[in-house]
Amino acid sequence: MTNVVVVGSQWGDEGKGKIVDWLSERADIVVRYQGGHNAGHTLVIDGTSYKLSLLPSGVVRPGKMAVIGNGVVVDPHALIAEIGRLEAQGVKVTPENLRIADNATLILSLHRELDAYREDAASNSGTKIGTTRRGIGPAYEDKVGRRAIRVMDLADLEALPGKVDRILTHHNALRRGLGVAEVSHQTIMDELTSIADRVLPFRDTVWLFLDRERRKGARILFEGAQGSLLDIDHGTYPFVTSSNTVAGQAAAGSGMGPGSLGYILGITKAYTTRVGEGPFPTELTDEIGQFLGEKGHEFGTVTGRKRRCGWFDAALVRQSVATNGISGIALTKLDVLDGLDELKICVGYMLDGDQIDHLPASQAAQARVEPIYITLEGWKGSTVGARSWADLPAQAIKYVRQVEELIGAPVALLSTSPERDDTILVTDPFED
Repeated sequence: MTNVVVVGSQWGDEGKGKIVDWLSERADIVVRYQGGHNAGHTLVIDGTSYKLSLLPSGVVRPGKMAVIGNGVVVDPHALIAEIGRLEAQGVKVTPENLRIADNATLILSLHRELDAYREDAASNSGTKIGTTRRGIGPAYEDKVGRRAIRVMDLADLEALPGKVDRILTHHNALRRGLGVAEVSHQTIMDELTSIADRVLPFRDTVWLFLDRERRKGARILFEGAQGSLLDIDHGTYPFVTSSNTVAGQAAAGSGMGPGSLGYILGITKAYTTRVGEGPFPTELTDEIGQFLGEKGHEFGTVTGRKRRCGWFDAALVRQSVATNGISGIALTKLDVLDGLDELKICVGYMLDGDQIDHLPASQAAQARVEPIYITLEGWKGSTVGARSWADLPAQAIKYVRQVEELIGAPVALLSTSPERDDTILVTDPFED
């Protein structure tokens, strides 16, 4: 038995929700270890859809413990609203099934406002990143700047005013530079004291709780947000998120040592999508790209933004396999490729006349790369709902095997529809 880390191997939106839900039934504890409420996924349980952004997937399953780790930035208003939506659907969220790290950073209204102000300014200059304007980046900036307000601070009203002064010294200087009104000390104090009683019951020393449960033999599932190619260090910088999204962050963002992580499962879509700005070597702007977007329902769970679509990029996923230490992948949305006459897979790039096998770190070089493709025959049969290899068309199996060979990692699970049971299990990550 081992613990499992779930990580997206592309630019996010790989179908982590279904896979995490499938795995969470086998887990005792589900831990979110980075990101905020800018990520989202939909779980479908017994015909009921649950849309989650901040809360770990385990919260909708009876008898499971959900944990928000210290690596997550928590918008308390979004947290309270999401809990309210789930309770309206009959899901009870209490300290008995949700714990929040007391050293997790809070997202405040001033973070959301700064995010929007800066993105608007960048849009006018043509340099926007494409953030979700939810304050994620500014909150992480305050965290590393050692001026953040953390969950535990809500319990210390004597020390809180001094910490609010510290964060406002920074933010009001920025706001003056942007030509917008400053924030008053009382505004932030009122904001924090108004939510303290709703958040504090969930706080815990999460690293200690997880260590105790691990020693008891609990199965722990680590759930990330976004995808590896949005990692602040290893992604397509600067068009990335504000945190580390690779599997190693599961240790730092939960307080558990790297030796406790176990199996690293890379969620991988059978084609490629991306939301927002940034390089995308295999993007398709033709009728095939339109086909993938419509058939795959490629719209963001949280933002509703249309996703850009393209062919599978094996060079990029191979890079993610290396930077995450991926043990095996869960290949999702294979059924979206049903009916295409031929399929292409990117195996590398041409850059200024030279062939390379990875995406370079340079933004300028990323804009100049041209994909090198191999072409495979498509299939006319349906893969929808397949639950064994025997149910798949021969060419679909050939496609899967080619993906495995090119990325250097085996397929552990194969998803053939949004339904959780339409999954071919090759390797149980918890038993590997």
